[in-house]
Amino acid sequence: MTTSSPEESPTKEHGEDGTAVVRIEAERATTRDMRRRNRSTLLSELFFRGPLSRHDLSRITGLSAATASSVTAELLHEGIIIEAGQIESDGGRPRVLLRVNPDFGRLVGADVGETGVKVELFDLAMSRLATVDEPLPSSRPDPSAVAGQLEAGIREVLAGVDPAAVLGIGIGVPGTVEQSDPPRVYAPTLGWRGVSFHDLLRERGITAPLFVENGAKTQGQAEMWFGAGRGAGNAVIVLVGSGVGAAVITNGTVYRGASSSAGEWGHTTVVYGGRQCRCGARGCLEAYVGSDGILSRYRTLDPGVPTTDGEIADIAALVAAGTPAAEETLAETAGMLGAGIGNLVNLFNPERVVLGGWAGLALGARVLPQIREAAREQALEHPFGQVSIELCELGPDAVAFGAATLPMAELLRRASRP
Repeated sequence: MTTSSPEESPTKEHGEDGTAVVRIEAERATTRDMRRRNRSTLLSELFFRGPLSRHDLSRITGLSAATASSVTAELLHEGIIIEAGQIESDGGRPRVLLRVNPDFGRLVGADVGETGVKVELFDLAMSRLATVDEPLPSSRPDPSAVAGQLEAGIREVLAGVDPAAVLGIGIGVPGTVEQSDPPRVYAPTLGWRGVSFHDLLRERGITAPLFVENGAKTQGQAEMWFGAGRGAGNAVIVLVGSGVGAAVITNGTVYRGASSSAGEWGHTTVVYGGRQCRCGARGCLEAYVGSDGILSRYRTLDPGVPTTDGEIADIAALVAAGTPAAEETLAETAGMLGAGIGNLVNLFNPERVVLGGWAGLALGARVLPQIREAAREQALEHPFGQVSIELCELGPDAVAFGAATLPMAELLRRASRP
């Protein structure tokens, strides 16, 4: 007797009302989803914790030894993972270690800052392979000009790379990123409203998958994955540079809000009716702790302070100066920054606050104890007693590094090429 499988003729076996077909398709979908989840789980463990043996993977994930073996065999066959040596086991045969294959593909991360465009190339071990760094043509650059710089940087770091190996290009940008299709950037301080870098780069012949996100959020993902936020379920990663922003992490997930604009910490009010901010409001935190605000205060106290070729050098000179005007500026900035962090502690009850951004790192290296003390004075006692305030570990490249993790996150989620 010959029987037909459900895939061959479900309606002949179960009638023509469609009920059995729906059930079979649902079972198929459930099986596919489970397989994809298993692949994603094992690949993520190898990416974050590898190299690991199949035994380790089974123990860590709770998957059966047979499932771990079957799924890793698939991933090995596809070249996503590779063998990475052996370790001795307790009385048995040596165990083969597995890891993500660094050469399975290439990742590009770009940081569109408010002073320049940085583009970097990474392998799947997140090793940096190439970097291009160019200043912006003006303080309010035309988006098309920025897209041209991005295109040039992308093509330069990808010189000699097989286009098929490029898994994706992540771009960290200032302002709010509405995660529509395509994503649109709103950066009023730059005069950008609804800018689609996706469309601008496609027009210029960039065909790789594109991921666009707010720079503070890409820095946040980088620090949560590999830096000072690692191991914390609830954290706030703050970025202080020309602009000021934050990535709020709750239960391991970035909080985005209704339209992905959550995290505009720099535009919370710290002084009602205070200094004019670039956004048009008064008294924003950014007007006091963004680089423009800091340097403006410094030059008010000491009009003789020389101006160098850029904000980064000017902030570095301020931090190193040691003059009364410099010390007063740093004390005021530490107080305002600490107050802003105290607000974050009261609002979100994080276990960790990580201070990053090029200006944040420069300030933190000099006045982090004062920042912590100001935060303690402004925060409620109980939540402050549960939080640590640390410096970013990944340095000023954290935004571009984090941008490169955007296509990597998609690879881990899908466990296949984006």
